[in-house]
Amino acid sequence: MTISLNSNPSASEARLHLSRNNMNLRHSITRLSSGKRVEKPSDDAGGMAVAMKLESQVMRSGASMQNILNAVSLLEVQDGVLSNAGQIVDRMSELKSLYHDVMKNESDKESYNKEFRDLQVQLFDMSQIKFNGVSLFAQYTTTNGGVEALFEGTTSEDHTMNVYMSPDGDGGAVASVHKALLLSALTINPTTLDASTYGSGDQATVYRLANETIDGTGAGSVISLGAVSVGVYSQALQNIATLRAQNGASMSMLEYGYDSLSKQKNNLNAGRGRIMDVDMAAESTRLSKYNILVQASTSMLSQANALSEISLVLMR
Repeated sequence: MTISLNSNPSASEARLHLSRNNMNLRHSITRLSSGKRVEKPSDDAGGMAVAMKLESQVMRSGASMQNILNAVSLLEVQDGVLSNAGQIVDRMSELKSLYHDVMKNESDKESYNKEFRDLQVQLFDMSQIKFNGVSLFAQYTTTNGGVEALFEGTTSEDHTMNVYMSPDGDGGAVASVHKALLLSALTINPTTLDASTYGSGDQATVYRLANETIDGTGAGSVISLGAVSVGVYSQALQNIATLRAQNGASMSMLEYGYDSLSKQKNNLNAGRGRIMDVDMAAESTRLSKYNILVQASTSMLSQANALSEISLVLMR
């Protein structure tokens, strides 16, 4: 056996293994402490690129879910207003019956008429309610348009808002939420009982049950109890019921979309986790392994360094 002072291959080999084992031990500690399998691109370059895209989709999904919940809140407020509008029309119908009571004198009838006029103004005020600055109801087909919308008209005569129910925006599922056409639903032709656009109401051949003030004239004037038949009130109530049904259908669609998006987000998160998250059981095993190897490598390096001392014995 050759004994050399200038070179010690055993010590060099032991030092190399110690360095490798120590590096693996540090990596294992880092993974266990962070819970991540991929801490830097060199750990898994392709996996990190995929995980970044998945994380972006997860974040967009969360934003879309919040948008859906906001749309549901808008519809809930809208339905509450429609419910109150239905109660007002019910009261109008009740006033109509009381108005024709043979025991009521002219003064009594005028009292009912005053309440009826005030209810018309209240219905108009309700049609102007906004939710966080967004109108719950519409008179026109677009926000700043001049074309009037028509209750139960064609698609081009409706007013809708798009709610994106996918992280892909308009490239994915889109729900059309209706701005309820309350004014049109309360503008009724007494002959056919069909709804008309609000602007076509003239208070002579087409009645508006909603009016801006009690001081208007012509098309802007309020109507009296005696001029409106019970059938008009019944149709107005039916129109409001249809608006509430439309509201409920939109709300149901959004809720289904939310559930679908929630599952999609969970699956995306799970896919990202399989790439990025560390297997705690497997990594704990590796930690024990490299901990022992570091101690063993350190011990062997110490003994390899001691081999050079044999030359001192030979020199005595």
